[in-house]
Amino acid sequence: MQIAQDTVVALEVHLCDVHGNLIQQSAEAVQYLHGGYDGIFPLVEQALAGRAPGEKIDVRLEPEDAFGEYDAELVRLAGRAQFPPELQVGMQFEQEGGSGDELLIYTVTDIADDQVVLDGNHPLAGMALRFACTVAAVRAATAAEIERGYADDPAGPLISVVE
Repeated sequence: MQIAQDTVVALEVHLCDVHGNLIQQSAEAVQYLHGGYDGIFPLVEQALAGRAPGEKIDVRLEPEDAFGEYDAELVRLAGRAQFPPELQVGMQFEQEGGSGDELLIYTVTDIADDQVVLDGNHPLAGMALRFACTVAAVRAATAAEIERGYADDPAGPLISVVE
């Protein structure tokens, strides 16, 4: 079966920077619902259309095609007293921000005296990336998956969090 509208695609993924340094590699195949459901980067979805199991692609993603440009306005200072005593660099918190007051995930990037630096950018914002993958499997999506707009994958969405 080939990748087409309303198919569930399983991929073995290698995400690298443009210099070939590995950022993330899937331990097992991850799935997404193909056909404009926002389960994967649009350029990757375009490159995968018509592919079959065993085929590979390698796509260069500029920041605007991946996690966006770095936005200095998403960096905020907050008072240390607002946080739990066990606060550490790398911890994440949800906070309203951005357009429409959506919830953003802020990462603690620095703690100095009575101030905490919070960054609402994705950790890979501003980076050009290489998204290489092998198609592990393709199947027709169920009616329930199409209605929900995502594949039944207990591992969650593709490239959701990068550590």
